[in-house]
Amino acid sequence: MNKEILSKIQKELPKNVTLVAVSKTHTKSEINNAYLCGCTIFGENKVQEIKEKYDPKYHWHMIGHLQRNKVKDVVPLVDMIESLDSLRLAEEIEKQCAKIHKTMPVLIEINISNELNKTGILFEECESFIKQCSHLSHIDIQGLMCVGPLFGDEKDTEYCFKKMEILFHKLQSTYGENKIKYLSMGMSGDYKIALQHSANIIRLGTIIFGKRN
Repeated sequence: MNKEILSKIQKELPKNVTLVAVSKTHTKSEINNAYLCGCTIFGENKVQEIKEKYDPKYHWHMIGHLQRNKVKDVVPLVDMIESLDSLRLAEEIEKQCAKIHKTMPVLIEINISNELNKTGILFEECESFIKQCSHLSHIDIQGLMCVGPLFGDEKDTEYCFKKMEILFHKLQSTYGENKIKYLSMGMSGDYKIALQHSANIIRLGTIIFGKRN
């Protein structure tokens, strides 16, 4: 883990921006070291890894694609699901959260680049999707999440993040800033662009922990 780079990032981040340390494939020891350096929220792509590494003194975000049959395992452990990408998944989260009397903060994942190998709601379907979820009382939609384009250049990334920014502010105008709070976008290679377009959650893995194990 690069403590110097992490410290530099933490000092440079605006106060309203939350850093999620993406700990997928990294060890409990590495997570503990990051915690000692000030990281308190950890993001995982797989339910099994959350179960193996879970420690209640940390906050956990589910940031990867969530299969419906794994929902019951993850909802007791995480503080947020950033990757809500279908109504069927929303209904399963509602069902499992109701059983344990928990309201789950969620972010809607947008497939902003329309890439076939990505999950997520299409940009133009987001507003109708929110309405479809309005009857689910154990889900609290708090904003949006996206992964930048896997292919293309910096201009492509900026274009996608600008679209997300526009949608984010439109939803805030509709539902209020107290309801739509978070725009989660930006990873190790593009978080600086994301910060220029209203991101207030960034998800950093490689730049903190080094290459995946």
